[in-house]
Amino acid sequence: MSTNRVSIRVWGDFACFTRPEMKVERVSYPIITPSAARGVLEAIFWEPQIYYLIDAVRVVKKGRWVSFRRNEVETTVDVKKASTWMRDPSDFAPIQAGAGVTQRSMLALENVEYIITGQIALTEIGLRSNQKLKKYLDEIARRSLQGKCFHRPALGMREFAANFDWAADPQATLERRATEVREGEDWRQIWPDEDLGLMLYDLFDHELRGRGFRWLSDAEIAQLPKTGQKTAGMEPLPRHEGEMLKPQAAFFHARIKDAKMECHPDNVKMVRRPIEED
Repeated sequence: MSTNRVSIRVWGDFACFTRPEMKVERVSYPIITPSAARGVLEAIFWEPQIYYLIDAVRVVKKGRWVSFRRNEVETTVDVKKASTWMRDPSDFAPIQAGAGVTQRSMLALENVEYIITGQIALTEIGLRSNQKLKKYLDEIARRSLQGKCFHRPALGMREFAANFDWAADPQATLERRATEVREGEDWRQIWPDEDLGLMLYDLFDHELRGRGFRWLSDAEIAQLPKTGQKTAGMEPLPRHEGEMLKPQAAFFHARIKDAKMECHPDNVKMVRRPIEED
């Protein structure tokens, strides 16, 4: 394993990695998706100078299917309205609590545990900053060992909070934890080899994420050439650096072999689909 990879053990009481083809009732994939795994790593540590590529997911606890009903909102904040409120707060109209709520069934997972291995790479912003990759590798290891995070990681949905810990050797951690959980049984029997079919990899192109994105500070904007100021016939001042991405779903063929799902984009075939706006 190369030195630019990190492994995090995550576990929780419930998880739901929603299948996009389900339009009304939520139905989870049987295993954490690479996009949800990336969300766990970014919740622990992320900066515009780096981005994650999920390399593999090892399964310690497969979990069991559980069905229950939950309240979901029918109304969400429109982006255009939010922009209007930012310009003129007097037009602000909040969504009232209890309005537009409906009950829906969910088919989720209970009592799961995974070991996520992700590759860390520098974005174009990181390359221009002359920062060393080791700095970020050490930071995520330190934060994982101390239980620190930017916000609480979740297993698919924000209400399904995830616990996490550092896993220096992912395969050794898998075998040790599987032995503890299954009382000495062979760890390969956690999940017999299985073809899971087409699975969501991510909603954002990993190649474009390598360009990075960050908002410029007011001081940085003030230092830009004045010829770029928003006047008649001139372009507005840029307020960000890097690439502002549009969602584009990417799928891959998921397989489980020896309780492990390989999912690095260099090792699997990707199928991309544009996101249709309502």
